[in-house]
Amino acid sequence: MGGLVSQSFDVATATAWLRRFAERIAAEKEWLTELDSAIGDGDHGINMHRGMSAVDEELRSSGSGDQPADLATLFKRTGMKLVSSVGGASGPLYGTFFLRLAAATGDATSLDGPGLAQAFRAGCDGVMARGKAALGEKTMLDALLPAADAFDAAIGEGGDDLADALKATADAARTGREATIPMLATKGRASYLGDRSIGHLDPGAASSTLLLETLADAVAGSDGS
Repeated sequence: MGGLVSQSFDVATATAWLRRFAERIAAEKEWLTELDSAIGDGDHGINMHRGMSAVDEELRSSGSGDQPADLATLFKRTGMKLVSSVGGASGPLYGTFFLRLAAATGDATSLDGPGLAQAFRAGCDGVMARGKAALGEKTMLDALLPAADAFDAAIGEGGDDLADALKATADAARTGREATIPMLATKGRASYLGDRSIGHLDPGAASSTLLLETLADAVAGSDGS
C-alpha cells in the first residue's frame, strides 16, 4: 500500500490518541467555551469535556481483559459514549465521526497510512452527512476537510512516514481553523448572527484541530506538550 507505512496505527495507539484528546479538551475547555460564547450557546467546551471525560473514564476503567479487540470496537464505544453524553450538536457530530471510523476499520487491529487516511475520510464524510454542511460554512468541517486532503496528499507522495503525514494533517487543520475567522456562518447556532458571526473563530473547528493534533502526537509518541 505505497511507501508511507513505516508505522502502523493499532488499538494501543488509538487508545493513547483518545486519552490525549480528552486531556487537551480538559485543558482547553474554557477557551472552547469562550469561543462558543461569542457565536453559539457557550457550552462547547463544557459539553466536549463531559463527553471526553466519559470516554476517558471508560478507557481507564476497562480491565486488561476488557480491552477492545479491534479498532472498530474501540471507536464504536467512543462514538456511542459521545452521542449519549455530549449535549448540543457536538455529540451527534463527533459520535458520527467515530462510528464511521468504526465502520471503515472493520475487524482490523491495526491500519497502515492509507488505511487510516481512508478511515479518517469516512469519518469526515459522516460529519458532512449528519450536519448537512460543507467546506466554507464556518463549522468543524473547515478544519477536518483540509486535514483529510492533506493526509491524502501526504500518503500519495509516499516519501514520508505516518508521523510526518499526520503532522502535515494537523498543520492543515490549524490553517483551516484560522480560516473560519473571516467566514460568515451559514450553519448551526452561529448562522443566526448573520454578519456578526464574521471575525470569530469557530469552536467546532478549534476542537477538531485538537483532535488532529493529539492524533499526530499519539502516533509520534511525543509528550503532546
